Amino acid sequence: MELVVLNTSGKETGKKVTLDETVFGIEPNKHAVYLEVKQYLAAQRQGTHKSKERSEITASTKKLKKQKGSGSARYGDIKSPTFRGGGRVFGPKPRDYRFKLNKALKRLAKKSVLSQKMRDNSIRIVEGLSIAAPKTKDFITILNALALNDTKSLFILPDTNKNVYLSSRNLPKTKVMKFNEISSYDLINAGEIVFLEGAVEKFQENLKK
Repeated sequence: MELVVLNTSGKETGKKVTLDETVFGIEPNKHAVYLEVKQYLAAQRQGTHKSKERSEITASTKKLKKQKGSGSARYGDIKSPTFRGGGRVFGPKPRDYRFKLNKALKRLAKKSVLSQKMRDNSIRIVEGLSIAAPKTKDFITILNALALNDTKSLFILPDTNKNVYLSSRNLPKTKVMKFNEISSYDLINAGEIVFLEGAVEKFQENLKK
């Protein structure tokens, strides 16, 4: 399985990169992808929701009326959940929504997404981006050359490149990440995945650890 390497003008360079069949050519496991996306989204939740129970309400504790003889239900104090402004029964409390997944399952999820993207012809390889200074205009020129200006795209770098990152930061449909920072959510959320030359080998190696 091979992909042609493109330059920043969108033209073929004549070079090819061999892709590992065990990473880009497996049968996608949808449940593994579902679990990792669920874990990613759960980790984004702040979990700071809170409501007060009756013991936490500041109000009078006076008994509203006598226990018997009124002909109606028994009343306690005004903090009862049956009254407006009273405590809430079994209300939400601060909690951590994160949960653990095995590394093998997370690797399988990434391979599944990449394999599906490969089937959809949504993966490209571009030779190294060279941006002298952080300029969004320069990055937009590259996107136009690759016909990605109207598509959600994920650029995967082999190493940290501050200029490329800063140049793309203001573009809502473009995301730039290093190869070891990628989650299945990032892969599945992108319409097109663009590997910079050198990032494919490192990404494949990272998935085999």
